[in-house]
Amino acid sequence: MRVHVGAAATAEEAEAIARSLAEHLGVDVDVHVGERAEPAASAESPETAYPLDDDLGPTDRERDLRAEIDDILEGGPEKYRERLPEQGKLFVRDRLDLWFGGEGGTGGAGDASASDGAPAGIHFEDGKFAAFDDWHPNAPGRAGRGSEGGKGGEGANGEGDEAGSDRLPGDGLLTGAAEFEGRDVHFMANDFTVKAGSMAAKGVEKFLRMQQRALKTGKPVLYLMDSSGGRIDQQSGFFANREGIGKYYYNHSMLSGAVPQICVLYGPCIAGAAYTPVFADFTVMVEDMSAMAIASPRMVKMVTGEEIEMGELGGPRVHAEESGSADLVARDEEHARELVADLIGYLPDKAGEKPPKRETKPPKYSPEGIDELIPESPNRPYDARDLLDRIADAESVFELKEGYGPEIVTAFCRIDGRPVGVVANQPTERSGAIFPDAAEKAAEFIWTCDAYEVPLLYLCDTPGFMAGSGVEKDAILEKGKKMIYATSSATVPKQTVVVRKAYGAGIYAMGGPAYDPESVIGLPSGEIGIMGPEAAINAVYARKLAAIDDPEERAETEARLREEYREDIDIHRMASEVVIDEIVPPSTLRDELAARFAFYEDVEKDLPDRKHGTVI
Repeated sequence: MRVHVGAAATAEEAEAIARSLAEHLGVDVDVHVGERAEPAASAESPETAYPLDDDLGPTDRERDLRAEIDDILEGGPEKYRERLPEQGKLFVRDRLDLWFGGEGGTGGAGDASASDGAPAGIHFEDGKFAAFDDWHPNAPGRAGRGSEGGKGGEGANGEGDEAGSDRLPGDGLLTGAAEFEGRDVHFMANDFTVKAGSMAAKGVEKFLRMQQRALKTGKPVLYLMDSSGGRIDQQSGFFANREGIGKYYYNHSMLSGAVPQICVLYGPCIAGAAYTPVFADFTVMVEDMSAMAIASPRMVKMVTGEEIEMGELGGPRVHAEESGSADLVARDEEHARELVADLIGYLPDKAGEKPPKRETKPPKYSPEGIDELIPESPNRPYDARDLLDRIADAESVFELKEGYGPEIVTAFCRIDGRPVGVVANQPTERSGAIFPDAAEKAAEFIWTCDAYEVPLLYLCDTPGFMAGSGVEKDAILEKGKKMIYATSSATVPKQTVVVRKAYGAGIYAMGGPAYDPESVIGLPSGEIGIMGPEAAINAVYARKLAAIDDPEERAETEARLREEYREDIDIHRMASEVVIDEIVPPSTLRDELAARFAFYEDVEKDLPDRKHGTVI
């Protein structure tokens, strides 16, 4: 380092300056007096920041702090920790080790940890000492008092901790930042050994800070939920406050579509705790462990008189098949992590970024078999997943909400390494007719894909929206309009394939020509019409056919009318009239889609200048 001082400086002053700067800055220093080219004094940096004979080190003050941290890391009362294996669940810090324990945050439980005892993939943790003054014997004013014997608080709906301990390490909530599958993420995790993971003032403060920081960083959030709700006997100061538990859901709303929010449920999450999973973009429940409900069975009985078990009220089957609140159901804790590891690979860190690409893989089955897979008769079923296996990169199809609204398949996949969101009618389920639950599922999936820049592929093979009094009562019009609205408003690249049937308003919901797709391409089996041939003949010619007395003549006339109608709706007619862009040989469909998604990757679309639409 070269330093110039005034011409009047003496050699002693130059030497003192050189020595002082070298010591404090840790670099070699040359001091020049005035404009002289040669330095008047020089000093080398010290070999080490501290003298070699320095024997300073931690005192009892630091050792006491480390002992306090070790105590905090033990979690709640030992008796509650001992019960966790019976419930099939991990202690929360073992859970964090499973998620973030390996090098780079990709290992499993028992892998290497950082020098402070934290899993190697955790960058840092915030708020270990939350509520420290309320329970720890070393806290100011608590010297000599034990950590046992206090009143046990209960979670929401009275489902919480037993009386017998006032241990509150971290106030029952862990928050911090970690590396997961090579991605930086924010995380929160309830400690079920601390008053059944219930929420109180300090834990709420930590949760809110984590969310607010995610808004600033633009990094995904993992919610590892195991909470009985608000701590009823300690609700003052966090329930209704401006910065209380209600702010969770405000922040969830602000984060929605800004960064991916993924929630895994590890226990019965009741009341307020149940809103985090439903606000998240994706929710994973664990078999024989997870549940979520607006109130506990005890409260349900008190309010309605109904006696019901937690699993029946809000277990994984209920939310995976009936409510649609669960996107995925895991077999156990390890499987839950595997599912999220796969899921996050289709998503960017934040809105406005492109989702990560991977090296392309050939499909599981050859595209040469697509034509034979699609039956010639529009009424014969085939599995849409089999079609995907001939279009998508091998091992890349990742289905969501499989048991809910099964008439439509919603899945992520990769085509030529590029993440794509697939909305496919499922002919094995009621001929692929669109029912209310399926429409709602598709709308939410389309909306999420659009938020995170995941292009959309519609595989259309549907007789249209289902009719009847049952579906009217289930809001087919309301839920159908949401699907059409989501398709209309999505600004990501969209490709639509008319695989076979595209009847009625089904072609509208499935990204038809009027809905600004980048392309609509057809397979030779495709048909587009107001309705199918049988329904059309019955609607238009029923009286004419009934007037024909001869059964053989009537059958011949009906067959002729059906074939004439089919000519009107045939995909070749639609291509001839430029309703669709192209008919492609089925064996080239994968290559065709890969080329079109690549070409339109950076397409930009504008929506009207408005605050937002009013449909959803």
